[in-house]
Amino acid sequence: QVQLVESGGGLVQAGGSLRLSCAASGYTFSSYAMGWFRQAPGKEREFVATISRSGGVTYSAGSVKGRFTISRDNAKNTAYLQMNSLKPEDTAVYSCAAGTYSVQTNDYSYWGQGTQVTVSS
Repeated sequence: QVQLVESGGGLVQAGGSLRLSCAASGYTFSSYAMGWFRQAPGKEREFVATISRSGGVTYSAGSVKGRFTISRDNAKNTAYLQMNSLKPEDTAVYSCAAGTYSVQTNDYSYWGQGTQVTVSS
């Protein structure tokens, strides 16, 4: 069955960096676009970034543009989210998803369990 497993979350000081990974299994990885979403306590899940099946096209939310970079390695069945210049407001559970290249959660069919990112001030 399809499985997405995130890793790389943790506690970091403001201004620091983290690299999240999303390891996929159970399907042909390059068949789906990948997305990263986040959900802070008491807030709705929000779009962070998406990458096309080949990795040639990406799109990021305005709140992270210039700080976060999404990428993928189809040979390793893994997607990444490089997060630089982290801010306390980036604190959330980050989840990866596989589906259609989109900013909408409904366009993604498969989801990981999420990894916690906490940014201290």
